[in-house]
Amino acid sequence: LNLPAKYKMVEPSFSMFWNADVPIYQNEDHTVKVTVWAGNDYFHMQQPNNSPPPASWASDASHDVAIMHITIQPGGSMILPKAHEERVNRSLFLIEGHGQGVLVNGDKQDQPVVLSMDSSKDVKLELPESATGAIEILLLQGKPIDEPVKQYGPFVMNTEAEIQAAFQDYGRTQFGTWPWPRDDMVFPREKGRFALIQGTETTPNNVETCLEQDS
Repeated sequence: LNLPAKYKMVEPSFSMFWNADVPIYQNEDHTVKVTVWAGNDYFHMQQPNNSPPPASWASDASHDVAIMHITIQPGGSMILPKAHEERVNRSLFLIEGHGQGVLVNGDKQDQPVVLSMDSSKDVKLELPESATGAIEILLLQGKPIDEPVKQYGPFVMNTEAEIQAAFQDYGRTQFGTWPWPRDDMVFPREKGRFALIQGTETTPNNVETCLEQDS
């Protein structure tokens, strides 16, 4: 995610969201599944969201940032709640199964499109029982930062001069210290999955994914 100008030079930070810790909503007949990577107080789930990095635009709930992966099986339907705040940009990306004929507010969509939605209104998503497979949708939303944007490759800043400075910083430091002796480090298979964050190694825990039933 982009950052406002006042946070672009903060200390780097990273949050690891292990699969078992990410809230998941499912309806009663399991025809709808929503993985909520970000988004507070949607679907009345009891499991809390993971905390984003402190300087992230998503760390302020008033920015109403949401990132959700929605899967709907044939015959499934759901209401995507409207945004909590005003002036929120909301987009739906039809990423898989677009040929199944999903209905978005009653309009059939059969192409891999990006739909810009009115975030002040609920959205009804339906997949006909006649569909032969599931549909997958990515939702991205949030208030706009409303600042100039200069982007080149992976770098996003506010001015051309800042972009040039970012390239110089990367050439000098690679944006931090690589903690291993090789650039193409390979770990033993038995080590399993892990993340190294600020010198602390974490691994997936055994917490089961939360399934919230429709009420």
